[in-house]
Amino acid sequence: MAPSRSRAPLLSLLAVASLLPHSVWGFDCKDILADRTHFNFKELGGPHVVHWQEQDLAKELQWKYNFTVDLCDSLKWHKGGSLATECHHGARVCGIRENIDLSSDKNSTITPIDIAGTFQTQNGRNIDARFELLSRSKSHSDAGREGVRATLNGGRFPFDKKKEGTNQRAIIEFVCDKERTGLEGDEKDVRPHEDGDKEEKKGDDKKEEKLRAREENSNGKCEDTDASLRFCGYQEEIEDKDKKVRTLRLEWRTKYACEDAPAVDGGSHWGFFGWFFIIVFLAIAAYLIFGSWLNYNRYGARGWDLLPHGDTIRDIPYIAKDFARKVVGSVQGGGSRGGYAAV
Repeated sequence: MAPSRSRAPLLSLLAVASLLPHSVWGFDCKDILADRTHFNFKELGGPHVVHWQEQDLAKELQWKYNFTVDLCDSLKWHKGGSLATECHHGARVCGIRENIDLSSDKNSTITPIDIAGTFQTQNGRNIDARFELLSRSKSHSDAGREGVRATLNGGRFPFDKKKEGTNQRAIIEFVCDKERTGLEGDEKDVRPHEDGDKEEKKGDDKKEEKLRAREENSNGKCEDTDASLRFCGYQEEIEDKDKKVRTLRLEWRTKYACEDAPAVDGGSHWGFFGWFFIIVFLAIAAYLIFGSWLNYNRYGARGWDLLPHGDTIRDIPYIAKDFARKVVGSVQGGGSRGGYAAV
């Protein structure tokens, strides 16, 4: 059964759209659009880590968190990793919680928390990334600030429990700071209990003391650190329609969040020839689709007759074959020497 007249152009356009790169429709860190302003966060790609800890002295319990963020790609598992120690595949923001019983000498346990990402195994939960300029925010606290606020969704903890679990999300504020690349104070993504020397352990002890002091006096502010990526909170909040969601809040100071940010070398610019070929391809596709639609409506054409200049297009393989045969004949004939013909 032939498609109806109204559906024929639509089906053709969908077929052409399916040939375009998926990144055109997806979330790409090299071209982030916030209120009609473009930002390139390519240089901030890769895993970046911040830390936090909380404790309940009455129950003699302590929890240490490593939050890992990769703005440009899904996080990769560590060697020997499993769902017991890693977030699910597709996570862009992952929290690893170390549970410590202060009253016992037993080894601590590890709990992964999926905060944001696109998870195909969880009923298609996706990151649903949203970006807005801080300068256009309705909040008074954002007055005079320049940058981008990113809201990344999709996480849940516990991951597989719909009724008992709590939705997770990450809100990252990229703040314009022309003196920072965004990589100052960057830390490696290291899991608890991985091998390290004594100096690293001493550094961890000092970090814990600093974190504890900050937690007692921060009053919800971002941590006092020289690192460009800073932890600002991990609390349960009320979303729309009284739904609870636990939100990880981070602040990322970088020159790439400035509206007049410098161009990133090797960015996503396609160049003149790239755009030229894309425009030519779309123009040819539009011409074929529109011509086919006219032939279908005016003349009731079918098959090859639908295409404008269908006879010429159909003869292209034969024309190419004849041209190749002439080229081969010319090459082979050019190698022989001329001579006298017998009388």
